[in-house]
Amino acid sequence: MRHQSKQYVRWDDLDAFGHVNNAKYLTYAQEARFAWSGILEMVVARAEVDFIAPIYDGNTFLDVELWVSAIGTSSFTMTYEISLNGELVARVKTVQVTVDMATKKSKPIGDEQRAFLTQYFESE
Repeated sequence: MRHQSKQYVRWDDLDAFGHVNNAKYLTYAQEARFAWSGILEMVVARAEVDFIAPIYDGNTFLDVELWVSAIGTSSFTMTYEISLNGELVARVKTVQVTVDMATKKSKPIGDEQRAFLTQYFESE
């Protein structure tokens, strides 16, 4: 199963070249991830972005689909596809590590968390 979200492209997301600044793609992924889950205590350990096509339009909405593409002992990978008007414009991958909020150290993914992640698992 994939989670779907809409992310608004604000006028200040555009840079001097008139297209969405590269850093904003991670913001769109982050906002979609926050909307997807509030039950997981996690930090991003790695992020990568493949830029496929530029976005020149501010004041519009992007479609962001996300799913879990790998589940480990204390980390999991998420894949995001960002589209504008049905055209894929970027693909993002992030690796999240689950953390113990008291100790700020990584911890194994719990049974409840693993069950939640498994609902969104789609192998690549």
